[in-house]
Amino acid sequence: MKMKSFYTSLLLALVINSTLYSQEFNSNKLIADIEYLSSNQLEGRFAGTKGEKAAAQYIAKRFKDLKLTSLSNNYLQNFSFKQPNNPHDELEFDKRGKNQINAINVIGYLNNNKENTIIIGAHYDHIGYGGIYSLDSKGMDKNTIHNGADDNASGVALLLNLAEQLIKENNSNNNYLFIAFSAEELGLLGSKYFVENPLIDLKNANYMINLDMVGRLNKEKELSIFGAGTSPILKQVINSTNNNFSLKIIDDGTGPSDHTSFYNKGIPVLFFNSGSHQDYHKSSDDFELINFSGIGEISEYVINIIHELNNFGKLNFRETVSEQPTVSRFKVSLRVMPDYVYEKEGMRADQIIKGGPADKAGLIDGDVIIKVGEYYIKDIYAYMNALSNFKDGDEIILVILRNGKEIEFKVKF
Repeated sequence: MKMKSFYTSLLLALVINSTLYSQEFNSNKLIADIEYLSSNQLEGRFAGTKGEKAAAQYIAKRFKDLKLTSLSNNYLQNFSFKQPNNPHDELEFDKRGKNQINAINVIGYLNNNKENTIIIGAHYDHIGYGGIYSLDSKGMDKNTIHNGADDNASGVALLLNLAEQLIKENNSNNNYLFIAFSAEELGLLGSKYFVENPLIDLKNANYMINLDMVGRLNKEKELSIFGAGTSPILKQVINSTNNNFSLKIIDDGTGPSDHTSFYNKGIPVLFFNSGSHQDYHKSSDDFELINFSGIGEISEYVINIIHELNNFGKLNFRETVSEQPTVSRFKVSLRVMPDYVYEKEGMRADQIIKGGPADKAGLIDGDVIIKVGEYYIKDIYAYMNALSNFKDGDEIILVILRNGKEIEFKVKF
């Protein structure tokens, strides 16, 4: 605890002294929000647990302190579903009996008496003690708390920070709905439930901003923004307001986070993500590793995008060509964590999971996969499509680039 207090004091001093922040950016509360939400006390915030409920009550109190309006029972929207046997099982709501999970969305509303509403969301649940959802190396104890500081205490803290800024500046072009979703890790369930049981008329939803893993901005300031093609004006605004980031802009409105639920209802979306890292879904995703100044920069950028979009009224929705493969098609995995901000040809391995097929074959972090069996790999989507053609026991030749040289490996799934 003393070491954590030291980190807190050091980080607080660094953030307060930073010149990157506007006076509206409340660094004290952002640090406190992430520290509490990613503390061992909440035991990884798995949907339906005491830790999730404690986190929900904390967020609800923050909404109340900000004087946001509650549209439900003390800001809480309860829903139930049956616990899956594995991460790819289909889930259904309102299931009773064995393995039922009772989860909570937390919702606050800033009513500016306008026709349209901007929705800002972030999931607050994580994977508890890991189990089948953990990516800790084979042989390590998975029965440890996975605090999820980046995934996604960082997004919730930024959501609360944006709420505070939007309230203070009296930005009245739209109403604002702030949602902290649960059960995202189990299949985007909180957001799916909300769009089927909305507390506002979704016909008046202007657009949705999703904040998921925004706490590990790297020194190159690489930031991914999904959904840029879901309204004609979005890409222009994303670029015109950017003076700080190396952007990876993706048109697709679908993906592995809660914005997908809103896109599927015909609502324009923007999903902000500072990239994957070696601590993703591991017990090492902790408070001390968060880049607080990076969150401050992202906060300023998102606010500037909102300000600029206010000049265009209600945004027109546009469908995008989905680049996301269907997860259920996968029967095998190389146990490789992709680098989602890599833009050159191939699929760069941000991390090789110990004990997996890629690790056993001899791949290392940073290798760029350019061919899987007979399939050439242009990007992460081609990589995923290639994997769908194999089954357990298959042996293939994998071709990678390492330091500019092509190397072949024999891999068995």
